[in-house]
Parts: sequence; C-alpha cells; structure tokens
Amino acid sequence: MKNIIKAEVYFDEEYYCGKCFDFDIFTQGKTLDELINNLKEAIQVHFEDNPEGLENFSPTPSPFTMMDLDDCTLCVITDYPFPDN
Repeated sequence: MKNIIKAEVYFDEEYYCGKCFDFDIFTQGKTLDELINNLKEAIQVHFEDNPEGLENFSPTPSPFTMMDLDDCTLCVITDYPFPDN
C-alpha cells in the first residue's frame, strides 16, 4: 500500500503550481503556503468525488511535493486527514 501522494511543484513566473503524479489533480497559489493548502484541498475534493481512487493507498496518505530551486530540491511531506473510505 502506498503512503504518499506525489506532486510536482513549479513556478510559472506568476503562480506556484502543483500537479499530482498519480491523479488528475492540479492547483496553484500566489505563495508556496497558499499552494500547499490549495493542493491539500484539491486532493480532498478529488477523493470525496472519487473515493475508489484511494484503493491502493493507506487510509491516511501524505502529500509529497518536490520543487527544483536551482541548486537544491525542496521536498515537503505533510500530514493530511483524508476522508474515511
């Protein structure tokens, strides 16, 4: 069972954008904090509408985001309460 939902984070010159690798989820924010909050909300809404998408995941997976910052990579794992299956 998977415990992490992976997402790529990038800056498009105006907004920070995040898209999940395993699911069709995309969102953006003016700041990294806003993006992370929006990404958590987008993941929650996605699974409220499509709970069978969590079949291969543990009951409480964590989003994992990666962002290339020129000379280093930022990785963030955040705890997230997913809806009950």
